[in-house]
Amino acid sequence: MRMLAIASFAVLAATSVQAAPAAGAGGLAAHRAVYDLSLKEASERSGISGMVGRMVYEFGGSACEGYTVSFRFVTEISTGEDSRLTDQQTTTFEDIRKGIFRFVTRSFVDQKLDHEVRGSAEVKGDGLSVALERPDKLALDISMAHFPTEHMIELIDKARDGERFYESRIYDGSDAGDKAMITTTILGEKQKAGKNDPEAKRAGELADDAYWPVSMSYFEENAEGDGLPVYSIAFKLYENGVTRDLTMDYGDFVLEGQLAQLDMYEPQPCVEQ
Repeated sequence: MRMLAIASFAVLAATSVQAAPAAGAGGLAAHRAVYDLSLKEASERSGISGMVGRMVYEFGGSACEGYTVSFRFVTEISTGEDSRLTDQQTTTFEDIRKGIFRFVTRSFVDQKLDHEVRGSAEVKGDGLSVALERPDKLALDISMAHFPTEHMIELIDKARDGERFYESRIYDGSDAGDKAMITTTILGEKQKAGKNDPEAKRAGELADDAYWPVSMSYFEENAEGDGLPVYSIAFKLYENGVTRDLTMDYGDFVLEGQLAQLDMYEPQPCVEQ
């Protein structure tokens, strides 16, 4: 279940903070989005009979000072005979200009710390230099990959340019923090919300704005042939980067995430030093 939450963070980090240029210097909008989670389907192999939860994603910062993300993913998982409460808390900092990314992820099960991953990565030459502090100290070099905000910028640029399919690599500290992942993305034509779309109203001032339907799949970097993705997600992406109507597929089970609350913050000016 730790991988489930990390996967959800990876997707939101890659899609939830790019905004229209009018949002302020650097084209990034600060906001806080809350999603209600529910189980859409589950196979017998998953052992899951029910799941509910909440996901909170908060973004701030600027191109000059760097970007910060605070993410929390809480689920109550029923297996028929008992239930578990999982709680993942992730914070990240990314400086695109300097090519620096730092992250901390703590995972709790029934309010007890189960796992912690802490580390950083920096662009060095034609690759990334990764330094992990927890759970064990480890230094390694990996091939070049986008950090989450860079990956997100690429996604929005592709959508605006009318590109419909592309592949990329992302490093976001997922799982053990020791590898990047391959992403394939399908971008649909922009469209308006239907009159019978109740979730759109919870997007506030964005309710009548057009969005891109997006589908992303994440693959292990060393996957061979036509291997299945580790996880996939489909969502609606607004021009300012807010996402809603999430469908998260983890293979043995599928979660839905509906936007419950959206708070837009004042943009921070980017003042050149």
